[in-house]
Amino acid sequence: MSENTSTDLVYAIACTSDQSVCFAARASGLYRSLDGGHTWQPAYGSLSLNEPLPTIAVAVSPDFAADRTVIAGVSGGVLYSTDGGETWQAVTLGSPPPVVSSLVISPNFVEDGIVLAGTMEDGVFRSADRGRRWAAWNFGLLDLNVLCLAISPDFATDETLFAGVDTGIFRSTNGGRAWREVELPFGYDPVISLKLSPRYTQDGMLFAGTESQGLWCSADRGVTWTRLGADVFAGPVNAIVLAPDFESSAALLVMAGDTLHVSRDGGNSWDKNLLTIPGMTAVAAPQGLDAPLLIGLENGTVVVAALDKGH
Repeated sequence: MSENTSTDLVYAIACTSDQSVCFAARASGLYRSLDGGHTWQPAYGSLSLNEPLPTIAVAVSPDFAADRTVIAGVSGGVLYSTDGGETWQAVTLGSPPPVVSSLVISPNFVEDGIVLAGTMEDGVFRSADRGRRWAAWNFGLLDLNVLCLAISPDFATDETLFAGVDTGIFRSTNGGRAWREVELPFGYDPVISLKLSPRYTQDGMLFAGTESQGLWCSADRGVTWTRLGADVFAGPVNAIVLAPDFESSAALLVMAGDTLHVSRDGGNSWDKNLLTIPGMTAVAAPQGLDAPLLIGLENGTVVVAALDKGH
């Protein structure tokens, strides 16, 4: 990336499944790559901004090849593009303007047009028209500091969402209209990363990364929990990535501090210190854990790197 500064950290990375188009949400704005993450250009050029627009969240449509939809979360609202990031429309979410911290797009976006945005102090906002209009959906959400969101792969039928917040996790089973707190065995630690199994409807499996209580897994939709890698994860678990073939491989990647850890058995055992790069802030593996990864750093750089298969 160009124009790096010491504080221009990468908040999030989102890519198409073939990694042909990638977006990096940075403190200095949104950047786009058309070559798998090797080179990057500012994506907000059409907005003619007078100053950088910090972007904390970004998501691409599951049908990006056809609809070219990208949604970015900023302070005050969202921006959406329907031409792959060439031009943008801005939508304000409310007053005072909330800071959008996370975004999820419905797997059935082509049919339902649903997008949800988590905010730092104002809960969850929901759009059912592809990001054009939004409304707050916070009934039962007792903690409005939303740090991450996860959506069921079968959202079209089970309408299930999870929100990681400062005090734990909340679940919705009606598309985000109402929320209920999930009982956790580790108290009220911030949950900063969430990921649902591609077969969540069948196996009920979800993973939760915490600020100070490590990595946890539930195999019954959040009713009971098991800690994973207690000897590996002592600090913040900042990101969880499941392999696209997780159903057969049980492979997952976890970013904890400056290190990426990989498990090939659903989290029961770990390859420790598999890849360490100082200043890691985000990671994406659109083509799987054995393909080149995109790793965002606190200085704004995105590194394309591969895991060491020898471990």
